[in-house]
Amino acid sequence: MPDPRGAANASRRVFWRVVCAGLHLEDAAEVAGLSLRSAHRWVHDAGGMPPLSLSEPVTTRKLSIGEREAIAHALACGKSYRAIGLMIGRPTSTVTRELRLNMRHRRSRRVGFDAPLAGIDWNHDWEYSPSRAQLRAENAARRKKPTKLSQCPRLAHEVQQRLDRYDSPEQIARRLKMDFPEEEEMRVSHETIYVSLYVQGRGELRRDLHKRLRTGRAVRKPRRAAGERRGRIAGMVNISERPAETLDRAVPGHWEGDLITGTQNKSAIGTLVERTTRFVMLLHLPQGHGADAVEEAMASAMSRLPDTLRKTLTWDQGVEMSNHVRIAEATGLSIYFCDPHSPWQRGTNENTVSIKVARS
Repeated sequence: MPDPRGAANASRRVFWRVVCAGLHLEDAAEVAGLSLRSAHRWVHDAGGMPPLSLSEPVTTRKLSIGEREAIAHALACGKSYRAIGLMIGRPTSTVTRELRLNMRHRRSRRVGFDAPLAGIDWNHDWEYSPSRAQLRAENAARRKKPTKLSQCPRLAHEVQQRLDRYDSPEQIARRLKMDFPEEEEMRVSHETIYVSLYVQGRGELRRDLHKRLRTGRAVRKPRRAAGERRGRIAGMVNISERPAETLDRAVPGHWEGDLITGTQNKSAIGTLVERTTRFVMLLHLPQGHGADAVEEAMASAMSRLPDTLRKTLTWDQGVEMSNHVRIAEATGLSIYFCDPHSPWQRGTNENTVSIKVARS
């Protein structure tokens, strides 16, 4: 009979995997086969973060369900522990330990034993279930472990006092290193503080302290809106393929661009800076700053320049450049995209625009 707890763990694992992949909560609930109410409860109880016990394994230290099934099959075939270890690429001691912990006696139903493995009649006395062994391992991984804040009341008190002063977790983590340079126990990462505030039932910090955060949220909020999809722009060419003559600034006609948005992203202007002369052009976007509006403004601005001044354009991976193929056809520009979160790859644009804004 299948274990319902194993099925629940599988659903949770699927749910958090698709959430981390970028699906919205409603879509993730549908994929995992659960109600939206249950999805909201899981996210709230976990503080918006996938539980570590349900995350994908980051090392090969622990046996997987596939390896446990291979062990069971090899046992049924009468293979030795050394042969089983060689078959799954594990030390013999790992196989021995796995069997000591998870073999169950057929009559007494006792799980695990301390007796020597040699001489035991596996076919008549003991049985090994891969699914039961996997479930026991997952339950052991979920067991509550003492945290740094719970083990050091002085540190927890210090963090609470600083949160009451509306310091951010990042500020607290850095100031603790400066204020207590000789005391290792008085150091904590900002992520640990966030987890203590967000994850329900941790209890190291007062539950109401999340109101002292600048966001005021009691749970982490996904960056994506309902139905929104984010990903790479189709057909984009990376900045690493940009011609070498762009770097030395000897030849004009190579541009860097960006979008400057206003309050709540309700308004925006585009900026274009020529790398050699630092000449700046602004893209007027009165009807919004979507891909179509940027395409129209870019074509209009570049059409006023001679062909010799229209060679390349470097932009970040914003969705406003989704029509980059049509922009390239209309303007004659070769368009290249920066790496994610790398504004220094458009340093001319960043520095020139910031200086002009400061002077104005």
